[in-house]
Amino acid sequence: MSVNKVILIGNVGKDPDVRYVDANVAVATFTLATTERGYTLANGTKVPDKTEWHNIVLWRGLAEVCEKYVHKGDRLYIEGKIRTRSYDDQKGVRRYITEIYADNMEMLSAPRQNAQPAAAAPAQTHDAPASTADDGSDLPF
Repeated sequence: MSVNKVILIGNVGKDPDVRYVDANVAVATFTLATTERGYTLANGTKVPDKTEWHNIVLWRGLAEVCEKYVHKGDRLYIEGKIRTRSYDDQKGVRRYITEIYADNMEMLSAPRQNAQPAAAAPAQTHDAPASTADDGSDLPF
């Protein structure tokens, strides 16, 4: 038996790059930073913060949600698998890249006011009072 499972909580390093491949299949890529906080040893030696950068890849529906709502600096929970691939650079040198293929993503930051989708708001029924507070409850997460 083997397990390939990664759980990360960190901050988005850049706005996601979303492409559409084949039959309009969305693919989003971005970096996620996770930081282990520094500390001071008993003898006074300071150990600095250590930040790791992870390459995140999301497909289909997760990529579309990411395109609409994820921005640089947002805090995310990512669950997925580690994948390593290789490619030849312009000079013909073999390069390797390790990526996290996300199966699940949860936004941990408060929703941004300008992150609302551009679609028109649904019409209110006569039974439901109109709400004046924007609590972000129509977001898909």
